Amino acid sequence: MAIDTPKSLRQMVIYQVYNRNHNASGTFNELIEDLDRIKNLGVDILYLLPIHPIGQKDKKGELGCPYSIQNYREVNPEYGTLDDFKRLIEATHEHGMKLMIDVVFNHTSRDSHLLNTHPEWFYKNEDGNFANRVGDWSDITDLDYSKGEELWAELLDTLEYWASLGVDGYRCDVASLVPIEFWVRARKEIAKINPNFIWLAESVHIGFVNYIRSLGYEAASDSEVYQAFDICYDYDVFEEYQGYLRGKNSLNAYIDRVAMQEGIYPDNYVKLRCLENHDQDRAATLIPNIDQLFTWTAFTYLQKGTTMIYAGQEALDTNRPSLFDIDKVNWSRYNEHGLADYMKQLSELKHDAIMAEGFYRIQTGDVADTVILSYETSYKTRVAIFNFSSKSGVVSIEIADGIYKDCLTNKEVVVQDGKVQLDVRAIVFDIAK
Repeated sequence: MAIDTPKSLRQMVIYQVYNRNHNASGTFNELIEDLDRIKNLGVDILYLLPIHPIGQKDKKGELGCPYSIQNYREVNPEYGTLDDFKRLIEATHEHGMKLMIDVVFNHTSRDSHLLNTHPEWFYKNEDGNFANRVGDWSDITDLDYSKGEELWAELLDTLEYWASLGVDGYRCDVASLVPIEFWVRARKEIAKINPNFIWLAESVHIGFVNYIRSLGYEAASDSEVYQAFDICYDYDVFEEYQGYLRGKNSLNAYIDRVAMQEGIYPDNYVKLRCLENHDQDRAATLIPNIDQLFTWTAFTYLQKGTTMIYAGQEALDTNRPSLFDIDKVNWSRYNEHGLADYMKQLSELKHDAIMAEGFYRIQTGDVADTVILSYETSYKTRVAIFNFSSKSGVVSIEIADGIYKDCLTNKEVVVQDGKVQLDVRAIVFDIAK
């Protein structure tokens, strides 16, 4: 793991925005107008899907995919101008947030500036054609990092360019497929511009790592990716999370894998905790029961790691916007059930130092579909109980009998004979020492 990764990243909340479909105009300027609301959710980092011009050759849908990039050094005119983007950076900072952008260095579009000027930097298949190594990404072609120093220098210079403009972090697309040596070098170079720069890796599913390796290509595990990155996706447990919601595996199978992370990653590891993102189904679709959705939302905030919410999640949107077309977020349910207000409450708990410093434990309860997690320090212990079935009952807990106060509702939490009455939503309480 990057030895200088601060544990305080576990206290952060990231807000993911796909600019094209976020608001009416899909522009940076209209996004600036939304910063007050975003900040009020308790957000620390605004993360934008790729902001660059989109390739037109073999494009998908009406407008093409933002991950098929035509020029790394330019801004997509759909969103505005470079000056508009600079104003967004400034406004984000004025709101006390950092700004992170997507970096897509595994591939470019099939009509990219780099492909036109340096075709020798790209991968070719056995037929001698430009191609991608895996997947159905028919609108892109892969870079080939074995092609020498000039390619590396160009990409590093690109990273330095955006960091010099004031960008505070990079979310790196399929980071596991780009050589770790490149990312390690990039981290060192960017630290000269901003020593507090944040590196988020889209690390990939274990099955995908094995598949890529079976084809004879390199793919890094999360443990390898942590050499250069501060935060990794939790795709190493995501299949079990969705499997539980879809009835394919037990809650125990999921939580056992989450607990395993404590023993296989470095002490200062940070995982990204989310219920959804632009590649996954909306949480409101997977979890239609509102009490259970609130419980799962609390779980993403109170787990050990950085929390990410995808714009529209707070509005109970059930439609995952298309990457390739105009497909706007539905904000009509924003005030329904108060999920946005709940997220703000949870962010206040997230910002507590115990979320970074506390010794963390997580386990399933002795009642079906319950999870208990805790953080322990010398000054207090935080306990959270999650009832994913929303059924009534009592769960055993290794806490001294007494009356405590729920941090979310201010209701009494009574521990008697080592048992607690379950609620339909999460219970969170602190025990002073």
